Formats: sequence, structure tokens, C-alpha cells
Amino acid sequence: MLVSTGVTIRFGKRVLFEDVNIRFGKGNCYGIIGANGAGKSTFLKVLSGEIEPSKGEVTHDKTERLSVLRQDHFAFEDYKVLDTVIMGNEQLYKIMKEKEEIYAKPDFSEEDGMKAAKLEEKFAELDGWNAEADAATLLNDLGILSDLHDKYMREIEAKDKVKVLLAQSLFGNPDILLLDEPTNDLDLKTINWLQEFLINFENTVIVVSHDRYFLNKVCTHIADVDFGKITVYPGNYDFWYESSQLALRQAKDANKKKEEKIKELQEFIARFSANASKSKQATSRKKSLEKIELEEIKPSNRKYPYVDFKPDREPGKEILKVENITKTINGEKLLDNISFTVKSDDKIAFLADNELAKTVLFQIIAGEIEPDSGTITWGTTISNDYFPKDNNYLFTQDASITDWLRQYSKDPDETYVRGFLGRMLFSGEEALKNVKVLSGGEKVRCVLSKLMLSGANFLIFDEPTNHLDMESITSVNEAMVKFKGNLLFTSHDHQLTQTVANRIIDIKSDKVIDKECTYNEYLEIE
Repeated sequence: MLVSTGVTIRFGKRVLFEDVNIRFGKGNCYGIIGANGAGKSTFLKVLSGEIEPSKGEVTHDKTERLSVLRQDHFAFEDYKVLDTVIMGNEQLYKIMKEKEEIYAKPDFSEEDGMKAAKLEEKFAELDGWNAEADAATLLNDLGILSDLHDKYMREIEAKDKVKVLLAQSLFGNPDILLLDEPTNDLDLKTINWLQEFLINFENTVIVVSHDRYFLNKVCTHIADVDFGKITVYPGNYDFWYESSQLALRQAKDANKKKEEKIKELQEFIARFSANASKSKQATSRKKSLEKIELEEIKPSNRKYPYVDFKPDREPGKEILKVENITKTINGEKLLDNISFTVKSDDKIAFLADNELAKTVLFQIIAGEIEPDSGTITWGTTISNDYFPKDNNYLFTQDASITDWLRQYSKDPDETYVRGFLGRMLFSGEEALKNVKVLSGGEKVRCVLSKLMLSGANFLIFDEPTNHLDMESITSVNEAMVKFKGNLLFTSHDHQLTQTVANRIIDIKSDKVIDKECTYNEYLEIE
């Protein structure tokens, strides 16, 4: 069992969290959630021993093995893929290497034989004879096939390195498993496999993730980093969200009632304190007033941007017709005679074997690049806007966020633009920041603001939740659900895709599948 006792983390005068007391029980999966900068990853590093707490301690049974998903994808470049996975169990790997060195000695002595015998005994206890087979099985399950197992890490692609390090963390049935954003850069098939693995995992898991669907699938508890503390709630992410919103509403309602009571008492005191016949009542009510204390509702670290796409006009019956679109880039045919018609109320999620195919299709539909052949026909009532996956080209000018957004606003008045930016969490001096120095998440919020100001009734989104925190993802998700126009979109966020799409178009290498159904229904068909 892993135990956090009185753990506090301070950086100078700033306190991330203090006096954290949590017992992480076997068989449970804890999802750590909180606003960006709240200290989720820091807490994970404290639990792993990578960071010493400012106060308190973390303890666990020394007979239990703790495993961590490593974030440095280039730390094992000089090791073979299979060895890198086995290194997840440091003790086992060390014994393997010691054995190899002893047996490789040209002058193998009796003392070496005795040492080797002890190593063999320990090796067998750690199930070492099955290590290579177990590591290979993990790799195959994650889509790293046998022809890559004996290659060096420096020889494989970055997307495969991510999977190898995930296999390393899962290898050998660790007693405690710490995972920081394990679904990042993983394809849907691998994420689904990981979900099933963790659901069936019998030991302790502690995971940081922005993927709401993933947290809902795997978590038995939620550890919420907020208000300068960490509070553990039973249940998955949705249960935590609904419970926390209910608690906040109840606290606000309770305060509202107290405020009304205080106001009533204050008015009574003001009216009758000078009236002799009422003076006893006034004194009594004044005492009652002094006993009432408003419960302090601390402002949460979480900030939800206001995202709302309102079309200037309703679309007519003719929306969009895509006919026989073909496109080859760098000698690779990404799109081959792609055709579909968008109907009223369609919100279409696009899937593809090749990620680039979706982006290129959206660029063609948005008019950013030309197809090799085929046509795009828009209805006369349709106005469209586009959220690109790579939005850096939109931020090359030397301008403040306010001036950048002003060029897309029908109302150029600074008060209006600044007010709009405030709702998107760019308040005060933040709105004057130069667009060239914005983070990925800030750029996404800027592009979302541009789309909101456009008044378009047809929106195209290519991975709109990349770089966003969970609060912003929630706001974007809700806005896409409420949008009264048409949507074409791609997203790796399962919950967003499931709640928004009413139609799925899947671009396979040899065909295109077009189904009017939800995302989950499509996965069942597949």
C-alpha cells in the first residue's frame, strides 16, 4: 500500500497543496485531476520519490514494486526494444545482465558458479524465464510487432517509442503503477487495449489524464487537486463532476439563504434600534446576526472558458456536396475519390487509417489547398469557418491578442473585444500578450474565439481539444453539442466524439465507411 502522510509542496511562497493524507488501496485506480498548474504531475513525482515533499512523507511496503511511465522518449536510444521493456523491472534486468557477464567469463571459477546459482534462484523467483515472452506479448498487444523487438530504440519511430515505454511501465505486474498522461500520442486501438488492461489490473493504479472517457472507464476513485489540498472521492470522473457541481450549488444556496437572513436582520436593526418599544427585539436580532457566519466558498482553480458558436443565419436545405476528391502528397495517395453529401443537422466525425488524410480533406473543404481532382459544392446559405490542427500560421504577425482578434470581429471596439477575450480567460494584461509567445492552449482559445465571432453556420474542427485542459475541453464539448449548424470534426477525445457526432465517416485504405450512428455504435459494428 502507498501512503501519503501530511504531504505539503511549496515553491517559494506558493503552496500547491498541503497536509495531504491519502492511503492508496490495492485493487483501486485513482484518477488525479485538477486545473493546469494545480500540481497533478508534481504529486505523481512526489509519490514516485522523484521529488521530496516540503513537508510530510510518502511510504510504501518495500517488498512492493513501484513502476512509473517514463516521459523521456529518448532515454533508451542505445538499448534494444525488448530489453527496454524488461528494464521496467530493474531488479530482474540487473540479475539478467549479471548472469550474462558471469557466463561470458573465459575463466569461469567455482566462486562464479556459486554466485550464478544464487542469481538463477532469484531469477526464477522473479519469473525471469518468462520475461522475454511476457515483454514480447505486451509489445505485440500494443502494436509493436516482432520485427521491431530486436531493433535499437533509436531505430524506431517516435510513436512506437511511446508504446515501448508504456509496455515498460506495465511489465512484470507491478504492485503500484504511476501513469502520467498515458493516452497521449496513442491511437484509438491502443487506448482501448490500455483501458481493458487497467480495468483487469488487480494492483494499485494512480493516473493523471485529461481524457474524461478514459477516467470514466478505468477509475474507481478521483483525487481532486484544488483549494490547495487533494481530496479523494469514490467513483469515476462523471460521478465526481456531478457531485462537485451539486455540492457547489448547495453551498451557494446555503449562503444565499444566510445572506437573505442577514439582510432582513440588518434592516430590522436599522429600523427599530432607536425605537424604545422595539429595542429588546432589536438587541435580540442583533445577537442572532452576529452568530451567522457565511461559509466561505473558495474560488476554485478551475476556470471554464465561455464557448458558444452562434450562427448568424439558419442553413438552407443544400449544405455541402463533396464529389470524387483525390489528393496525393509526396507520392502518397491520401484521398482516393472521396464523396459524401452533408445533410441538415449532420454533425460528422471523421476517422481514418492515416491521420494526415483527415487533415488534408479538411484543408480541401476549407479551401486552403486544391484537390488533384474532384469538386466541393457549398449551398448558397452556408458560411463556413475552419479550426486547423496546426494553427501556427495564424499567429505570425507581431500583434497583441486584442489586435489579433479585432481583425475577425464585426465590432472592432476595444471594450467589446476585451470583454469577449475575458470570457475566454484572457483578462486584464493577458489580453495584451503578443500572439507570437502564446502557448498551445492559448492559441487554441484564440482560434475558438475567431470561430465564435465568425457567425458561421458550418464549422470544421481538426482536433480542437489538443493542448486544452479538462475544463476547456468540457466547454468546447458542450458548445459543439449545442451548435445549431453543421459540423465536420476529428478528435481523439472519445467522450466528445460520442456526445457530438450523429454520423461517422471512416476513411480506410481501401474503402470509405459512412454510417449514421453514434461513435460507440460504430465501434460495436467494427
